[in-house]
Amino acid sequence: MTHSRLFPALALLASTVVSAMVLDPARAGDVVFPPGLRIGMTPLVGLVPAKTFTGFETADESVKVLMAELPASAYGEVMNALKTNPAMAGGAKPESIGTAAGTAYYTIETTKDGGRRYSMILPGSAFSGFIAVQIPENAGKIYSDEAVRQMFASAAVRKEVPTSEFLDLMPFKASELADFKTVRALNPGPALLLADGDEATGFEAAPFMVIGLMGATPSSPEDRSRFAEQAARAIPGMHSGRITMSEPVRIEGTAGYETRLDATSGRDNAPVALIQWLRFSGGNTMRIIASAPRDQWEKAFPRFRLVRDGIQPR
Repeated sequence: MTHSRLFPALALLASTVVSAMVLDPARAGDVVFPPGLRIGMTPLVGLVPAKTFTGFETADESVKVLMAELPASAYGEVMNALKTNPAMAGGAKPESIGTAAGTAYYTIETTKDGGRRYSMILPGSAFSGFIAVQIPENAGKIYSDEAVRQMFASAAVRKEVPTSEFLDLMPFKASELADFKTVRALNPGPALLLADGDEATGFEAAPFMVIGLMGATPSSPEDRSRFAEQAARAIPGMHSGRITMSEPVRIEGTAGYETRLDATSGRDNAPVALIQWLRFSGGNTMRIIASAPRDQWEKAFPRFRLVRDGIQPR
């Protein structure tokens, strides 16, 4: 990716982060953290919780503020891009701004219809925060460059998000977390990540689970075998996967399918054992993926089962 396209590409990425959102109660002027997100800020007057993405918008949905978490490396990549090629596409000149999280960088661009587009990236402890603002021309007097700058300056990060926030975002109930050390919401989805590792150490080197709903479901019971095997072969991050078993099961009295694999995973192609459980109910398919290094599988599997059996549809 060329440096001149880096900020626009980040804006496009943030626009795909979609989830339902309810803001925490806050007094005027307080930093507001959307549930499940480690970045927050003080929204400008007139901005309310967005209906279809993570962030804020005006009541008429014309002004949008999209917020997302990116990999920790994103901030460093932007820093390096600015050092080697500070001129951005369309004549946009990145500016630095101090925030509670550290030095952030943002750009201002004029859109073809006369509006304004702002993009900002800021550092987190093990992630990068990204905020994109879209303002039409007729709202420019109220939401001026200086007003947006002040909103950007209010940005802050929090180290952890309460587990209850992540669980409230899920379209299912999870009553057992089996002492996993890391709990995260994944977008799009949303999906739930449970892991013994973290962003710094990597997730593949220790047991982890990903739980979510699939956007597709088999058309008939006879099609479940093919559906399960196709889904298992497409598990993200898996390399050299080999299915060792795939058969129908009952999960808490509901029809399901269990598929096991031996594979390599992650940047180091570590040997892992994986299991995929599909649970079919009411036209929806819940997907549970669990992975552990092969030498840790025997201890991890009972924890995986404990989590699986504690999940119920809302």
